[in-house]
Amino acid sequence: MDGSVAVAPIMNENGDDQETKQKTTFYRKKSSSKGGWHAAIFIIFVEMAERFAFYGLAGNLITYLSNNLNQPTATAAKNVNTWVGISAIFPIVGAFIADSYLGRFYTILLSSLIYFLGMVLLSLAVSVIPLHYRKAVFFTALYVLAIGEGGHKPCVQTFAADQFDENDPAEKEAKSSFFNWWYLGIVVGASVAILVVIYIQDRVGWAIGFGVLAGALALALAIFLIGIKKYRKQRPVGSPFTTIMQVLVAAARKWRVSETQGGRGIYYGNEDGELTDTNMLGQSRGRKTCARTNQLRFLDKAMIIDDIDSMNQTRNPWRLCPLKQVEEVKLVIRLIPIWLSCLMFSCVLVQLHTFYTKQGSTMDRSLGPNFKVPPASLQSLVGFTILVAVPLYDRIFVPLARKVTGHRSGITMLQRIGAGLFVSIVVMIVSALVEARRISTARENGVTDTPKAVVPISVWWLLPQYILLAVCDVFTVVGLQELFYDQMPEAMRSLGAAAYISIIGVGSFVNSGVIAAVQAITTRNNGSGWIGDNLNRSHLDYFYWTLAGLSALNLCVFIWIAKGFVYKKILDNEEEEEEKEIGFGGYLNGVVEMRSPYQDRV
Repeated sequence: MDGSVAVAPIMNENGDDQETKQKTTFYRKKSSSKGGWHAAIFIIFVEMAERFAFYGLAGNLITYLSNNLNQPTATAAKNVNTWVGISAIFPIVGAFIADSYLGRFYTILLSSLIYFLGMVLLSLAVSVIPLHYRKAVFFTALYVLAIGEGGHKPCVQTFAADQFDENDPAEKEAKSSFFNWWYLGIVVGASVAILVVIYIQDRVGWAIGFGVLAGALALALAIFLIGIKKYRKQRPVGSPFTTIMQVLVAAARKWRVSETQGGRGIYYGNEDGELTDTNMLGQSRGRKTCARTNQLRFLDKAMIIDDIDSMNQTRNPWRLCPLKQVEEVKLVIRLIPIWLSCLMFSCVLVQLHTFYTKQGSTMDRSLGPNFKVPPASLQSLVGFTILVAVPLYDRIFVPLARKVTGHRSGITMLQRIGAGLFVSIVVMIVSALVEARRISTARENGVTDTPKAVVPISVWWLLPQYILLAVCDVFTVVGLQELFYDQMPEAMRSLGAAAYISIIGVGSFVNSGVIAAVQAITTRNNGSGWIGDNLNRSHLDYFYWTLAGLSALNLCVFIWIAKGFVYKKILDNEEEEEEKEIGFGGYLNGVVEMRSPYQDRV
């Protein structure tokens, strides 16, 4: 009917159907046409627009709360921290929904729509909503945005990284630089928002400023849909929390069993490492599976086959778990101490949106005879520094470090995070010294009791702390992104992204707690305390010294934890040979250490 001619299948010498092979090759090429940079670029633009909207709001939020809603400085700062914190904790819920039910693509789509509706409501709250309802509607809109952030944040970066096939050498190499350039795109979006939108908010009006942000989100949603045919989509794989709980429950139920006493062997699962009810003794481990590690050995009891397991024809997943599942749970648990040890870094980071802006508002911001720099626009200095620092790090620092260490990334992920934590201490020290200089200048010029007076000191004194904070970002933030993507099990990577993001959220709450504690202690002897509405009479510099001391203590804890951290391992004989050929070490009994080819520890 269609003009085609039926031809008998041509068989090769092995008896394979050549037509079938051609179809397989065709579909493989068709599959390979998806993903890669030509798919990831759409997602990067979506994230740029979302960051544009977030920083266009967060960057100047303390100004709106204190000037338009008349909140005290400490209260406004705590409200900003609370909103940022909740926005960064909701991703845990979003990751659960993505991994368990919707998948990353549909979670991004739904959350982007919610985010857009929240920004529209925010624009209405500052314009047409009556004054006596304005505050309630404004905060309602803020937390609708937080819900949208919850679905967007944990999925977008992971979804973009999923576009690179780790089994394709070319795409795997491209993926190694992806996180740097991903972060660069975020910085571009944030910097443009800080320069353009904040100026509009200060000079034109809040309604127009928020309207611009809503328009950017609508454009982002359209861009995301344009690339729909190019994406590699991952199906939801089930709740990661169920996977974790099964191992914990199984290990607890067998706490008296050991491999030598009461044990009848180890359950490895089937050849590809999936959970099955076959191969109970696990004689075939498969080509790729997680290597067994010596840490958290109490969890190994979950994969010991005891008498009850051996008598059952079907496996009870709450009594017996395969090696792969147990090792994946170990991966998650090993990241928890790293998560905790990075919370103080977040306390330093959130100063950018709060007290740094209040400092700048009291200083001489003149740029020429007729223009004053909006105080929140100084945050763009961080973006500009990162725009320069990321390419330098990727193209100069990494190749040079690679020659010294032999590590494919120059330095390990934990070394990168630790370097950023050290710089965060320097940031707080510099911030304290500059603030002490500003207070001294206010005292010398007799404006200590005039909070709205311009202190005759240039706002560019703040430049060093903004630049150093950008250096912190390049090391710690990108390092955390890569660590929580790379070291999480593949099926839990949305949860890994949510865990990294929640560092910022919980750190914001920790910062609010530090502010509350400092205020409670310092107001006993001084009515206004260290953080009062009149910064000229307060001692924000003492608060910065406090953060510097806490950050130094935190760095010591991080180094201690990092020394005992073991990177993810897989069993893969082919990759072992490939790594040996190019000169990497770090092998033990056929085990290849991923991302840290030299040793188990940092």
